[in-house]
Amino acid sequence: MQQAIFKLIAFLLLVISCELSAESTEAPMEYLHGLGKVDYFLLEDVREDDSIQVYHIYVRNSPSAADGHKLPTIYLLDGGINFPLLSAYYQLLRLMNTVPEMLIVGISYGTSDWKKGNARAFDFTLPAKKQQHWGGAKKFEAFLAHSLIPRIEQHYPADPHKRILFGQSVGGQFGLYTSMYGESPFHAIIASNPALHENLPLLITPIQNPTDRPMAYISLAENDSARFRQPALKWSKHWFERSPDWKRKVVHLEQHDHLSANPEAFRQGLRWIFAQPSF
Repeated sequence: MQQAIFKLIAFLLLVISCELSAESTEAPMEYLHGLGKVDYFLLEDVREDDSIQVYHIYVRNSPSAADGHKLPTIYLLDGGINFPLLSAYYQLLRLMNTVPEMLIVGISYGTSDWKKGNARAFDFTLPAKKQQHWGGAKKFEAFLAHSLIPRIEQHYPADPHKRILFGQSVGGQFGLYTSMYGESPFHAIIASNPALHENLPLLITPIQNPTDRPMAYISLAENDSARFRQPALKWSKHWFERSPDWKRKVVHLEQHDHLSANPEAFRQGLRWIFAQPSF
């Protein structure tokens, strides 16, 4: 009886040991083959108050990286979600030759919690009276132009003449800002359901040198909440007959809401951008 108890205890200890070992094993990412070959590095940006903002950068490299030719590069805002989502979706689009070969760069905060470092509400937005923490778009654009993009183009076969930005919600607001008013290191942007509800007047001011602005693909979801959809419709109506020299396209995505539209905006936006003779 005593021997049986010892055997049972030994068996339970073995099971517990195996479970602890399994819990401590790092998940092998290479078996998620739809994400492709992924590289990672960390970038830091010093704020005006001397605090440090951390960005986690994920890069889907290309099998053609070794042959020397340059590739278009798409930069994904909210990369903590959009990089795994759209990088895997890109794999399917490539299998059907829907889009050309690209590099994909995801810009992630590593968290959805602003208290733990998610600064999207500041980075992606123009100032807003009711949102004191908004207004960092110009600084974030400078970080992209002078820190992130040069590093990508130094270490990867990224075509400096074919940079695309993808942003959703306030990330879409940043896309509109950089394509309409900013210094814009990009040549095209995709803005999915841009959130303009707090500062629409800033995005309907005249555009300087519209012929030199990046082309813009803007998608508005049919089932987006009125809070976001109504200001976006006002923006679209305002620009419908203005600045005809600024190349842009506004589409309405049926049966989509504020958060479901990203893959379709990604697919349609890329197809439109690559169909343009100037790209």
